[in-house]
Amino acid sequence: MVWADMDDDMADGDALKSVFWSRCKAAGISAQEFESVIFVFAKDRLENWIEYLLEGATEEHQEGRKAGKYSKDQRRARDAAKKLAESCKENNALANCPKSLSWSCQNWRKAAEQF
Repeated sequence: MVWADMDDDMADGDALKSVFWSRCKAAGISAQEFESVIFVFAKDRLENWIEYLLEGATEEHQEGRKAGKYSKDQRRARDAAKKLAESCKENNALANCPKSLSWSCQNWRKAAEQF
């Protein structure tokens, strides 16, 4: 599993995945090995996904509100993340979902289908 933030120089998850693939291929990693990796890419900041989980909406081009390390937000985000994982697993549509989060769910499902 590879987690990364996509900066402004990457249009979307597929563009960043392509960069990873070119470097992996040069390092001798096979296409089959590469396709077994689950890529999770947040656009700019993971905090936006947390904001989405807590608030139900976010703007990926703006920095999301940071959740405190020992706050109620952390527990709320954990609980919401569990629901999110189930939604991704069941391929349920996510209302107001950040595009990068939707892409990551699709990538996870694609890799999970191989196993």
